[in-house]
Amino acid sequence: MTLYLRQATAQDLPQVLQLYAQPAMDNGQVLSLAAAEQHLAQFSRYPSYRLFVACSGLQGDPTCDNPVIGTFALLVMHNLAHQGTPSAIVEDVVVSAEHQSQGVGRAMMAHAIGLAREAGCYKLVLSSNQKRERAHAFYESLGFQRHGLSFLIEI
Repeated sequence: MTLYLRQATAQDLPQVLQLYAQPAMDNGQVLSLAAAEQHLAQFSRYPSYRLFVACSGLQGDPTCDNPVIGTFALLVMHNLAHQGTPSAIVEDVVVSAEHQSQGVGRAMMAHAIGLAREAGCYKLVLSSNQKRERAHAFYESLGFQRHGLSFLIEI
C-alpha cells in the first residue's frame, strides 16, 4: 500500500467524517458536512492549525482522489512562557478500522512530530481517553511518555 500524507481539503470532509463516526471515536455522532466545512474554514484563521489526511492507493499522484484512511489535526501554539518557544498539540487522531496496525498511525504521528520540530516546538502533546489502552500502548511505542495529569471540565 502506498501512503500519502497531506493537508486536508473540503473535498476530504465526507471521508474524514466517516472516520470520526467510528465507534472508537464519535460513535456516529458527527457534524453535518456543511458544519464541517465551516469549521475547516475556521482552521485557516488560526496561524498554525491544520487538518491532515492519510490517503492510500496505488497511483503515483498524491493529489489524486485516493481514499482517506486516517486523519489528525495539529495546532502549533506560540507561547510567552518558555522564552517564547512554541508547543504543539495533536488532536483527533483516527485510522479506519480496516487499516489499523498497518503503519498508518505511525506515519501520521511521524509527520506530526516532524512538523512540530520544523516549527521549533519544545514539545508535542496529545490526550487520549483513559479507556483506550491500545492507543496508549501505540503512543508509548512511538516514544510518547505519560506526563502529568490531564484535567477536564465539561461546559
